[in-house]
Amino acid sequence: MGRRRVSTGTEWEPKVGYSRAVRVGNRVLVSGTTATDEDGNPVAPGDPEIQTRRALEIIREALEEAGADLEHVVRTRMYVTNADDWETIGEVHGEFFGEIRPAATMVEVSGLIGPEYVVEIEAEAVVPADE
Repeated sequence: MGRRRVSTGTEWEPKVGYSRAVRVGNRVLVSGTTATDEDGNPVAPGDPEIQTRRALEIIREALEEAGADLEHVVRTRMYVTNADDWETIGEVHGEFFGEIRPAATMVEVSGLIGPEYVVEIEAEAVVPADE
């Protein structure tokens, strides 16, 4: 079974040794994703709504490049620096996943890769064999 890697082209992927997403067979695993612009700079420092939206947009793009879509997502994990933001983050998650309703986890952490980030999201998808 082959391995297909999806890259966003940031300098960190080869330095750290990771891919934005990896597809093996019918599974697509998307790495922890923060809200960054095309140059890898933070988007909307400290804003949970905008950061959640941007992270999920990046995840959707990675899934599509790997031959999947949001409808194939079966699990998400959300790491947040302030659990009090759960409702805002959850509402944006709901906008993207609505009736898909993947298994989801939200965990409060003491910090992310930089102090400007307040949310990081992972996703796992399973693409049906006929797609």
